[in-house]
Amino acid sequence: MIENEKVEELMFELEERAEKTLNALENEYLGIRAGRANPRILDRIEVEAYGGMSKLVELGNVAALDARCLQINLWDKSLLKAVEKAILNSNIGITPTNDGQVIRLVFPVMTEERRKELVKQIKKLGEEAKVAVRNQRRDAMDVLKKMKTAKELSEDMIADCESEVEKAVSATMGKLEAIVAAKEKELMSI
Repeated sequence: MIENEKVEELMFELEERAEKTLNALENEYLGIRAGRANPRILDRIEVEAYGGMSKLVELGNVAALDARCLQINLWDKSLLKAVEKAILNSNIGITPTNDGQVIRLVFPVMTEERRKELVKQIKKLGEEAKVAVRNQRRDAMDVLKKMKTAKELSEDMIADCESEVEKAVSATMGKLEAIVAAKEKELMSI
């Protein structure tokens, strides 16, 4: 029974790590703008406020006015300059406009060249995620080899476990490729 618990724990850990990798990739992709105003692009921006660093989304409301414009309505208007500075320093490629009440971000129409650049970037991130999943597979296989060496499992059981690991990794790779393809399609659509 102990061997089966170890295998179940191994499989659970493999699936959990794979899920974290997929979520991390999706979160990375949220920060890549596709020519449309997406408030999630501001999630990582931190602003120096009240003697410390605060997330921009915690300091006010962010709303999409239309497909190409975001409006940031701060609860404390004295932070307008600090927020504007944080957005400029964040390298998201958009210059904020401040009218003294709200900050607006107008997303320019992306050129074909910029779209292709972003597709290269998302493919690179996708490949990094695939490498992470391959490393997870290697780690799982190493654990199985150690179990085999210690004679904790039979040869047949090890072969079955290796097969299960491969199935789990293949499923994760399929999901990964679907995420990359969906983001590429989003970027290339005008």
